[in-house]
Formats: sequence, structure tokens, C-alpha cells
Amino acid sequence: MRYFSPLFFVSCGLSAPLFGLGSSGEDSRTTTPVALATVNATLLRPAQFARAAYCSGASLKAQTCGGPCDSLKGVTFLQTGGDQGLVPFYFIAHDTVQKNIVVAHEGTHTANVLSILNDVDFVRTDIDTSRFPQAAGQGIEVHSGFQDTFQRTADSILAGVRSALNSTGVTTVVVTGHSQGASLAMITGAMLKLSLAPSVKVVVTTFAPLRVGNKAWADFLDSKVGVTFVTNQKDPVPTVPPLILGFTHPSGEIHIVDSSQKNLVACPGHDNEHCAAGNSILHDSVANHLGAQAVINDLARTELMPDWQHGPISEHCIPRGIPDVSQHARAARAFALDRDNPI
Repeated sequence: MRYFSPLFFVSCGLSAPLFGLGSSGEDSRTTTPVALATVNATLLRPAQFARAAYCSGASLKAQTCGGPCDSLKGVTFLQTGGDQGLVPFYFIAHDTVQKNIVVAHEGTHTANVLSILNDVDFVRTDIDTSRFPQAAGQGIEVHSGFQDTFQRTADSILAGVRSALNSTGVTTVVVTGHSQGASLAMITGAMLKLSLAPSVKVVVTTFAPLRVGNKAWADFLDSKVGVTFVTNQKDPVPTVPPLILGFTHPSGEIHIVDSSQKNLVACPGHDNEHCAAGNSILHDSVANHLGAQAVINDLARTELMPDWQHGPISEHCIPRGIPDVSQHARAARAFALDRDNPI
């Protein structure tokens, strides 16, 4: 299962409080409904780009990745990188429809042990203040594996985004990703926000991220960047690394409450107990991790875009390393091919 973080298996052997249940780190404020119009306007397009990050660079540039490419008309893929191992795949694209530059990170490649190691190296370490000088003296600590992984592509992404902004004349950058890619997108988004000209707007919208850092990191993102991230029903992945180890999500969570595809809520504060942080390990769902983006796509397609047309299947966007057996593998394959809703 390529989309599922191995950190879940580490945490499954731990007690329920390690997932944040009953922890003083949770926020208990009441959630508020998110309108489908907001889903369509702010979440759909980033979800389509995050899905496309699971395709190969060659298929993206040639526009032969099937459904993911067909949903992204008016997009030119400018730069790709990564090896699906220690350096996860990423791309930089110009979206002429939304008039922005997009950076998308791929999630964990579970067929490659080096990619898995990026997830499981979750010791907290000081943030690199040479990369983030604005973070100096704030006690910020981040996931060691994610910071190391981010560093491997940071310079090329920053240079690529600057080049894309100069060549296209747009003034907005969208950063997205799913799972490990969502966590990397938060760090990348912070770098871009703090490195680019103040006139450039940086929007970070991600799906099913693991926690990236401590509360000081969450506060830093809240004050300097502002992120939106989507969690899906009983997905266990956003609950790791656990709160008891000192990790905290930033503000900006939008939670998909159930499989009706009509019930999304905004979750105030950090790790709101009414959203992903309140999930129990006794009732988690791997399928919910596979389908966070699929639900967003289906929400917009079913309710607001009735004329949506599925694109043809492409072998280039079948998740690498996913076998043809097991319910979850089939769900992941369906998610990538945009054939069915795996929820």
C-alpha cells in the first residue's frame, strides 16, 4: 500500500493516549460546517494536483497520466525531481486556469525502504535556522526525517519556483501533497513564504498529513504561513507521531466527518478533539487514508460539477509497488486511476 505511512504500524502497538486521546494537547472547541462551495473553490484543485504527484514525471509532462492529467487541463509541468526513495518525487507546474504556480510532493513510496525511512525517523530535532532564520530562538523542533527529506529538494524547488514566477508573471504559489507529501508541503510552504518576495502569495493546502513538529512549530506556521489540511474520517495517519511525543498539528484542519460526502467541518485550534485527534485506534480505517482526496474530488464532481468527465485509465499513474491483492491495495489503485471512490 503505497499511500499508507508505516508510522501507523509503529503506533498501533502503543496505548490509545499516544494518539492524543485524553491529552491536554487537544482543543475542545466546537467545529463549524464547511460549505460545498468552499470545497469546490479551495480544496478541489489542490487535491487534483496532490493526486497527480503519484504519477511519473514523464507521464505528467507528456500529459499521458490518464484521469489525473485530464482533470488538470491548462497546466504545464515545468520541473520534476526525486527518485521515490530518499528523495520523494515532486513537480512544479504552471496552472493557467487558476493563474498560479503549483508545487506538489508525492507521499510515501512503500516499495522503497529508503522512502519508508523518511517517515520512521521521527525523533524531534531543532529546526534548521540557516534555512528558517525567522525561527531562531523560538524552541521549534521538527520531525527529523521530514526535515532531512525536505532539505534534499529545497534548493531546487526554491530555484524552480523563482524561475517559474519570473517566466509566467503570476504572483501566487500553491503547495500541496498527500500523506508524507502533505507533511513535506508544509515545510516547503514555510520556506517559500519566508524566502519569496512579500508580494507573492503562498497557499498551503494538503491532505492527510502526519504531524511535523512541536507546538512551537505549529504556532510558527499559524503566524507566518497559515495552512489548510484535510483529514478523512477515521484515518489514523494524521494522528502520528502522537501528541505524547510532543508533536502538534497547526491550525487549519478541515475534517471529513462521514462517507456521505456532504459533511465537512472546520476544526478550530490545534488537534481538535472533535476531528482527527479524537480518533480511536480501535476504530481506525486505512481506507480513509487512501481516499481523502477521492472524497474531495467526488464532493465537487457530484454536487457542484455534474458534467465532470472521467479521463481514460493510464498505466503511468498506477501506484508503483501496489500489488493486485488485498482490499486496501485495490482501493489505492482505484484512487489513483479515479475509477471509484475507495471510501
